[in-house]
Parts: sequence; C-alpha cells; structure tokens
Amino acid sequence: MTKIAIVTGASRGIGSAIAYRLSKEGYAVCINYYQSKAQAEELKNRIISEGGNAIAVYADVACRSEVDEMVSRTKEAFGGVSLLVNNAGIAAYSQFQDLTGETWRRIFAVNVNGAFNACQAVLPDLLHEHAGCIVNISSIWGQNGASCETAYSSTKHAIIGLTRSLAAELAPSGIRVNCVAPGVIRTDMLNTLDKSFLDVLCEQTPMGRLGTAQEIAAVVAFLASEEASFITGQVLTADGGFRL
Repeated sequence: MTKIAIVTGASRGIGSAIAYRLSKEGYAVCINYYQSKAQAEELKNRIISEGGNAIAVYADVACRSEVDEMVSRTKEAFGGVSLLVNNAGIAAYSQFQDLTGETWRRIFAVNVNGAFNACQAVLPDLLHEHAGCIVNISSIWGQNGASCETAYSSTKHAIIGLTRSLAAELAPSGIRVNCVAPGVIRTDMLNTLDKSFLDVLCEQTPMGRLGTAQEIAAVVAFLASEEASFITGQVLTADGGFRL
C-alpha cells in the first residue's frame, strides 16, 4: 500500500513536526490547516524542497463536508490514504462555572467530532486495502483530570475511548488504531503561560524539562511503522515521567 498520510492541525506545533517526520519516513503528506495557511504552505514547500511530496489543505475538521473535501483532494493528489493522524485540537483555560456552552461545544466539535469525521472519511480506503493505520493524539489530561481545563480533558478522555473501541472493531480488517498521550510539550500553545508556571511544570517532570514536538512526532512515526505491526488499541504516553 502506498504511504499516504493526512495529518490534521498540521500547520504548526506537534502537527507540523509529525507531518515533517512522516515525509522523511516516505509518506506523501496532506498538511491540514484551519487558520495558519502561511505556515502550512511554508511546511509544504520545505518538504517538497527536500525531495518529499506534500499538499496543504484547508478544512475545519468539525465540518464533515470540509473533511470529505480534504480527503478527496488528498486522493486526487496521491491516491488512497493509508495513515490518518488526528492531531487537530483546541483548548480553553477557565474555571468550570465560567465555561460557556458555546466554548464547550466548540472544543468537542474540533477535538472529538473532528476525529470522528476524519476517521469515517478515510475508512473506506483502509477497509478496501485491509491495511492502514490511525494514530490519535490525546494528552496526559486524557488520562488524568485537569483542573480548569475540564472541556479539553473531557475530549482527550473521549479520544482514548475512541481509540480503544475503534481498534477492537477494525483489528479483524488489518487496520491498527493507537493513541499518543503527550505530556507538557514546548509549543506556541505555552507562550501565554508565565515562565514561573513553566518552571513548575519542569520541576514536576522527573526528566526535568519539557518535551519537544519532534519527540512526539517520533512516537507517531513508530506507531505508524511496521515495527509496531502487532500494536493496536494502545495509549503510548510520552511525558518525561510526569504521571509517575
């Protein structure tokens, strides 16, 4: 099966690192973006300049028709999808009583419904080949509760449930579904946090530092590889020991 990947939320941060790493693993990559078109195009051009294949495609993963269009464009460019990485996600930091229904619904729409939409959209290709792989990006807050991030944590718990259930359903068809639960990773998302708070997070991590997007990308590349051919339904935590 040709190695063709869609990475949602791939214009920056962890998603960008995943898309770039997969290109180095021989995948033709669809770089999905929602707001950061310039960064997505820059990544696409970098991959192509280094001998890889990539396209940058806009889609709000919460909108099924846009996800279907993204998959169609990927198939037109490269062929049937063999790997889906559900990375797109948003968060909101607030006390629960201050969380609006609109914010709650939007976080679920992107983080959970987005994964649902993308999985259903690529599944016909995977089932046709009786092969392929889905890697979902959860979080350590999908394993533990997260104070003042109730909506985000709830969606990341849901992603783990989706991973395990879908893995059981698709295993007889030769399709693997796994999950990565990153710890505190140094990305743009942390730029709004005070340095003192980041220092506390480092202290709470036994390895004494924050993770990098490239380290998460390496975990995704492993789960998508033949070396992980007997692994499905698993949650691989990459958190520097944060949850020990």
